[in-house]
Amino acid sequence: MRMIGILVCHSEESRRDGATRNLSFWLRLAALFFLTLSSVPLRAQNPGSMMPEQSAAKAKELLQQMITATGGSAYLEVRDRDCTGKLSNFGHNNELMGFGTIHEIWKYPDKRRTEYSKQANVIDVYNGNQGWTLDRAGVHDQPADVTESFQEGLKRSIDYLVRYRLREEGLVFRFGGNAILDLKPVQWVEIADSEQRTLRVALDRNSHLPVRSTVSLRLSVTRERLDEESIYSNWHEVNGVQMPFQITRERDGRKIYQFFYTECRYNTGVTDDLFTKASLEKRWSEVGKKK
Repeated sequence: MRMIGILVCHSEESRRDGATRNLSFWLRLAALFFLTLSSVPLRAQNPGSMMPEQSAAKAKELLQQMITATGGSAYLEVRDRDCTGKLSNFGHNNELMGFGTIHEIWKYPDKRRTEYSKQANVIDVYNGNQGWTLDRAGVHDQPADVTESFQEGLKRSIDYLVRYRLREEGLVFRFGGNAILDLKPVQWVEIADSEQRTLRVALDRNSHLPVRSTVSLRLSVTRERLDEESIYSNWHEVNGVQMPFQITRERDGRKIYQFFYTECRYNTGVTDDLFTKASLEKRWSEVGKKK
């Protein structure tokens, strides 16, 4: 019996030792895996050691890969876009402030009409440096700072930059290196313009589609830095063009809004008449009397 007890104790110790060895093996394997992930940027080209010309060439190469992935000439030659979906707005503490239907129509480069309800009785229209709004009180001109904000938003857009600004004088291109972002390998591209905006774009290393874009700019009054981030996901092909059906916008780490598109069409032939004050006044004559 004493011998049996010794054998049982030895067997238990062997099992514990085996379990300890197995646990140690898996811990070492996990550590090696995460070390491999963290070392991805180190194995690729180091942007800090590249000459400016090399860095610019690498950045332009990646942007061309992005253009090809999003549709090539079909992407570059988009004339207009008509989308419907849902828009969520968030407050200062990331609490959901509102959620509603949205109908958004673009005629590129700088015309946008946004209808915020199924009844189309709340509408914003921008046409270059002009803007108007329709609400329960009628049709009004947008304040100058609102139209300026729309224009500024265009300059922060990766689509607008790639389609209309790549040959602009004063642009500086840089390769930002490789990284892991949301468990995906990405490559960063940086584009700085003459007005102290810096746009950083993370491109998926496999699909070459944008995963995220970050704009860094300096406020003209306070001179403080502001970072605005757009996160792209749920990509679909529409008329030969790849488009993210979910876009999240954050500012200094705080969520501002989310778009959830349900349907989109490109090159519908929309006319300029839809992006005028007269179009809103006509709509007011239809819905205002039913208020």
